[in-house]
Amino acid sequence: MEDLKAAVVKGGYDLGLAYDGDADRCLAVDEKGEDIDGDQIMAACGLDMLHKGKLSGETVVATVMSNLGLHQFVKEHGMKLECTNVGDRNVLERMLEKGYAIGGEQSGHMIFLEHATTGDGELTALQMLALLKESGKKASEVFGACPRYPQVLINIPVANNDAKKAIMASGALAQAVAGEEEKLGDDGRVLVRPSGTEALMRVMVEAKTEQTAQEAAQRLADLIAKL
Repeated sequence: MEDLKAAVVKGGYDLGLAYDGDADRCLAVDEKGEDIDGDQIMAACGLDMLHKGKLSGETVVATVMSNLGLHQFVKEHGMKLECTNVGDRNVLERMLEKGYAIGGEQSGHMIFLEHATTGDGELTALQMLALLKESGKKASEVFGACPRYPQVLINIPVANNDAKKAIMASGALAQAVAGEEEKLGDDGRVLVRPSGTEALMRVMVEAKTEQTAQEAAQRLADLIAKL
């Protein structure tokens, strides 16, 4: 992404596009060299679909890892947000179940159900480019309208699945999470969950400042390591 940012700024381009190895995910870079993540893509495309009467249920489907900025953006623009567990399969299941038109992950895995039932990075790129052309605005204006709160993620190694279950059932952890959420108020969010694929517990904290998020996440991570 750093090479892409440099190339976009140096060339004076409107947008830079990045795909993962099998091109089912797409992230982007605006004309200023700033990241555009999946949450911001969903926000802008969802709002465009709402204006065109194509956003069924006025709802965007995301995951529990999506940024608090997306939550705020959809609320401020008369949309709704439904969050699933991590994984594009979970997003698709919710979309199919309720007939929603757009969903995805912060990592750039977008599903536009009108066109496909799987993530397709090139399709995502085309949707972004069409939106830019129609709007006549800069990428930073269109996609940067969705704020992005500082987000800190800490992974804590654990022994096995039994350890994960014990940690999630811990009263001390529940109390600590509640305490951190109270400190953050409406300006932050805490998510503690076991990894579905690795022997890890994951602590994610969002806050108005990186330092606040880092400190809260570290306190929870230190507690989990002792449980």
